[in-house]
Amino acid sequence: MSRSLTDVAPAALVPAAWAVVLTAVVGLVSPDTLFVVLAVMASLLGAFAFGTRDELVGPVLGLWRWVLVLGFVITLVGAADLAVTPAADPTLAVTLYGWAALPALALVATAQSVDTPYSTVYLAGSMCSLAGAATHALAGSSVDAAVGIAVVGLGQTAATVAAVVQNADASGN
Repeated sequence: MSRSLTDVAPAALVPAAWAVVLTAVVGLVSPDTLFVVLAVMASLLGAFAFGTRDELVGPVLGLWRWVLVLGFVITLVGAADLAVTPAADPTLAVTLYGWAALPALALVATAQSVDTPYSTVYLAGSMCSLAGAATHALAGSSVDAAVGIAVVGLGQTAATVAAVVQNADASGN
């Protein structure tokens, strides 16, 4: 049985998304570029939510479907914010903290539904998401803010790669 794009793409897309966020936090990405990236991310989240709607069922996978749907919405909010108020970005924080918190909550539920070592990675990914978001929120410098984003990205990337590996193990691929 072959793996579909929806099975493996998140292992590349999650770290790529957080890398863009990190470059934006340190000022290497212009608001115009960030707008385009958010529009692309919203499109991908919408496509994943729509394309996997029949697969993401049950208590845990259903929760992940809602993470995709809400992620789509908050990413659209961030993109609209940049389009309307590129200098102020009043709601961009909703997008950033939503991206950190929504998966963190779903990772806790996922960790509770699987055995180790995957449960450990999912729980650590959740903790990294929340700790990184808190570090960013309380940052006293741009370096602290960047460290917070890096921690979120590393935690979510580890959890996403674990999910790809776990799904491959479960399907025998």
